[in-house]
Amino acid sequence: MEKGKQYHIALCKGDVGRYVLLPGDPGRTEKIASYFDEAKEIAFNREYRTFTGTIKGYDGKKIKVSTTSTGIGCPSTAICVEELIKIGADTFIRVGTAGSLQREVDIGHVVISTGAIREEGTSRQYIPISFPAVANLEVTNALVEASKKLKVKYHTGIVHCKDAFYIESASGDPALPIQEYNEMLWKAWERGNTLATSMESAALFIVSTIKKVYAGEILAIIGATWANAPIVKKVGIDEAIKVAIEAIKILDTARKVTKK
Repeated sequence: MEKGKQYHIALCKGDVGRYVLLPGDPGRTEKIASYFDEAKEIAFNREYRTFTGTIKGYDGKKIKVSTTSTGIGCPSTAICVEELIKIGADTFIRVGTAGSLQREVDIGHVVISTGAIREEGTSRQYIPISFPAVANLEVTNALVEASKKLKVKYHTGIVHCKDAFYIESASGDPALPIQEYNEMLWKAWERGNTLATSMESAALFIVSTIKKVYAGEILAIIGATWANAPIVKKVGIDEAIKVAIEAIKILDTARKVTKK
């Protein structure tokens, strides 16, 4: 590897801004970058694709921003965030998709995650399971403010994070050896008012907390997992992207006042 270049994401210091939007899908980085000014593809290695550009802040000045895909799941997400931190990024907003676990969280709405159920394996290798996976309050508040400003229908609350996509609901594969156990868990998450389920948030929140950086998450609801329909229609993604970008402007403005 070139000196100073991170092994997996193939990026060096200076390649990204402090603010990084994190979709799972490499194809979505290009979509996100279309909202930037002066966007340029910097690297594409394995599942990690990165664009860097600028957005105009409320004061008219340029804010350097990037988007890097994490791939699917917590292992690749943890690698991505670890390496981005090493090259100077310190504020992350995951822009993802999810299946709803509550009837009122409808297709096309967005969910702003306040914390995640750690039903995955990666974060357990960082810290015991009793430690909560929570989003940064500053980033979360900025996402809420941005949603209100843009009039995007949003929900805030706990989300579920898992490793296996194809055990998506209590109505999963009856041949699974632990299907009865899975059914019990899914009912518990639903009854506990868990809003949505996806596959990256726990690692993002745990790594960011431990490394003393800032992370939040906004999810476009594209499925009704409560109805055993994990993917219905890919809607709400543009709205989630717009909210995330507006949140960066809000954060950057506040930080200039406090010089954080």
